[in-house]
Amino acid sequence: MNVPTSGRSARRRTRPGRGRRRADLPGRGRHGVLAARAGLPGLTGAGRFVAAHTVDSLGTGLVFAFTVVYLTHATHLSLAEIGAALTLGNLLALPAPALGGPLLDRFGPKAVVAVANLVSAAGFAAFLAVRSAWQISLAHLVVQAGINLYWTAARSLVPLACVPGEERLWFGFVSSLRNLGIGAGAAVSAAALALFGPSSLYVLVAANAGTFLCAAALFTTWKPARDPGAPTPPDAPGRPGDGGGPVRRGSWQAVLRDGRYLLLIAANLSFVLAQMVPPVLLAVYVTGTLHAGAWIPGTLLVVNTAAVAVLTPAITRRSARHRPQRAIAGGFVVGAASFALFAVPLATRGAPGWAVATVLVVAMLLFTLSEILSSPALNELSVACAPVEGNGRHQAAFQLSWSLGGAAAPVVLTALLSRQPVLPWLLLALLSVLAVPAAHALVPPDREEPLP
Repeated sequence: MNVPTSGRSARRRTRPGRGRRRADLPGRGRHGVLAARAGLPGLTGAGRFVAAHTVDSLGTGLVFAFTVVYLTHATHLSLAEIGAALTLGNLLALPAPALGGPLLDRFGPKAVVAVANLVSAAGFAAFLAVRSAWQISLAHLVVQAGINLYWTAARSLVPLACVPGEERLWFGFVSSLRNLGIGAGAAVSAAALALFGPSSLYVLVAANAGTFLCAAALFTTWKPARDPGAPTPPDAPGRPGDGGGPVRRGSWQAVLRDGRYLLLIAANLSFVLAQMVPPVLLAVYVTGTLHAGAWIPGTLLVVNTAAVAVLTPAITRRSARHRPQRAIAGGFVVGAASFALFAVPLATRGAPGWAVATVLVVAMLLFTLSEILSSPALNELSVACAPVEGNGRHQAAFQLSWSLGGAAAPVVLTALLSRQPVLPWLLLALLSVLAVPAAHALVPPDREEPLP
């Protein structure tokens, strides 16, 4: 944006999350201002974008908690064989972000996200025909490859949908929307399973494949409010202002030389390991180690999901007043406190059940606040700290931290828990504390535009 000045050349510096007041943004009437106060971003022109996320998350929720149940009904395999087959599929899909990076550089995020949804749709359609372990691994490989490709490119779509300065609000809104969708989808599945039995899961798996197809169509037909700036072909002239040369494509060497982005990836890896607590550690710790009520893990998961869905927009709006690195550092501090609280029942064996439950609920609320503070800001910086041109490989490297962290967490956290129950909480708290100074160093580059 060019700003006239008095007689001298100047530059306008813009920082993510720092800009005009939300009420002054164009296209905001009275209802828009009220939505902004609730933490919602400006949604004008983003209907298909929002609908695509809604449909995708609803479909994911349909089978999110019932994949293993479906496979035990559809095959004659044991739980151990099904688990091993799914793990193998996950591991084989780990390189998908490395493939997605060059595709993102060449074709732009919209095309990659649409293709990723088509790939996942094919994988879930294949689940309808699986009968053996290798078929499960192959189908799950396709599903996870699509999901990894999706998240490699999806963060780059947010700047195309939003008014400059609202990136963090959008990331928070998308997180809230996806939690609501997944929760609603899971509720539909639970009701269908209760009313119609395991045979209804075939319909739900097919419906999930359909939702991915629908999401692909919505992303394809969505017209971004901002110019997507898709990379031009190698033999085409460059963009205005680049001297007419070819657009820089980026390289893996550029990622490895980008110390700031590597620090961001390291901080995100700590966040990823923390996010594996609910699916990996929580239930076995509460019921197996603390011998607390079996109802507690489910209640804690509901607390987490509901709080993220309902509170993320409002909290993100307040945190967006501060630079993203400050929000991330605050999130890690709160996260360290939550892990310390999770470990407290180990030192108070024999405490009443209600006391243990209370401590765990407070710990989960702190864990959720940490997630709400850190996640949108980390996603914002993953885009802001990447180069404007050829950023696909940077996004792929960021997504690899999610893939590798998700693959390593079950082994690391359960091994530590079996050795000494306090060790996983000490590790997570230590990583969170170490990530605080790293987060403060994550200053995004100024996006500068010289005046003519």
